[in-house]
Amino acid sequence: PGVTIRLISEAGELIEGENEPGEIQVRGPAVFSEYWDKPDVTRESFVDGWFRTGDMAVLEDGYYRIMGRLSVDIIKSGGYKLSALEIEATLLTHPAIRECAVVALPDDTWGEVVAVAIVSRDGEDIELPALKEWATERMSAYKIPKSLLLLKDLPRNAMGKVTKRAVQDLFE
Repeated sequence: PGVTIRLISEAGELIEGENEPGEIQVRGPAVFSEYWDKPDVTRESFVDGWFRTGDMAVLEDGYYRIMGRLSVDIIKSGGYKLSALEIEATLLTHPAIRECAVVALPDDTWGEVVAVAIVSRDGEDIELPALKEWATERMSAYKIPKSLLLLKDLPRNAMGKVTKRAVQDLFE
């Protein structure tokens, strides 16, 4: 109770309508006020008393839908802000995909493009043209992966969470 939430655009403006993505910012008595002994981090993390969460969301039908972390889950391609988590959720409905990680790769034309690392079910071979054809019926063209990497396992940290930066490095 007492916690207020708002969405702020990339330009730093308050988003008042629905269906426009922005960074989640929160404030209230339950929100911490500073990082212990880290004044520089505290200054970067708060704007006029609002805590910048680093999460991107959109307001839909009065509810916030989290799109992912600004640092690794948002892909900026051709003027669009794409949610890697949303693309992953769609790709995971493919019968040959056991798990996947969607990341951004730099691109001279689009800024960034979608790339996916896939662990297939039972070692099935998945090729990019076939995946693109399958994805065409399920997502917008600008969300379809431009690069594909088949792996036995996705790189994970000590907590078992997929490390997106390590996935990006595998494409280099």
